[in-house]
Amino acid sequence: MNELLSKSWRSLALRGFISLVFGILAAFWPGITLLWLLVMFAAYALIQGVASAVAAVQNRKTNRDWWLMLLWGLVGIGAGVIAFVLPNLTAIVLVLVIGVTALANGIVDMVMSVRLRKVIRGEALLFLNGLISVAFGVFVFFFPGAGALALVWLIAMYAIVSGLLLLALAWRAKKWGSDHEEWPHGLTHKPL
Repeated sequence: MNELLSKSWRSLALRGFISLVFGILAAFWPGITLLWLLVMFAAYALIQGVASAVAAVQNRKTNRDWWLMLLWGLVGIGAGVIAFVLPNLTAIVLVLVIGVTALANGIVDMVMSVRLRKVIRGEALLFLNGLISVAFGVFVFFFPGAGALALVWLIAMYAIVSGLLLLALAWRAKKWGSDHEEWPHGLTHKPL
């Protein structure tokens, strides 16, 4: 799994960057219509989903846990396609689609971090991102009727925090990869 993340640091960085940009745009233009929010969310979900799925497929022969990243990507692709195909969704349904995506991504992030805990240091960032995603998803289920402006601010905060955490994880994953290249063949941990 460490190898998968270290090889996929660009994918993590892309996800983090897209999430950060999405959050900043939503924060600076809180008056955007629900349709634009839908388009922005659909694009975000599709791009992050494709990036994760591509990274998983590229690493399927070298890592047995590649399917977790593929699952991560498929959830995003599915959410993005639903948002594009059904643009007349009501505000509550849109909120629930966003909540389901955050909840599913959060659970996958937390599972991956638990699987990584004995292999790498710093997996807490991935767990924290998952925890924030799950909390956001649960919040959305309990308060689906929140106003559009409140929804935009909530989504913006979530996307910014998630983006920053994913960028931090990508930076660490890149470092793991460069550290791993210097290790003797066959070792999974850097020698002391």
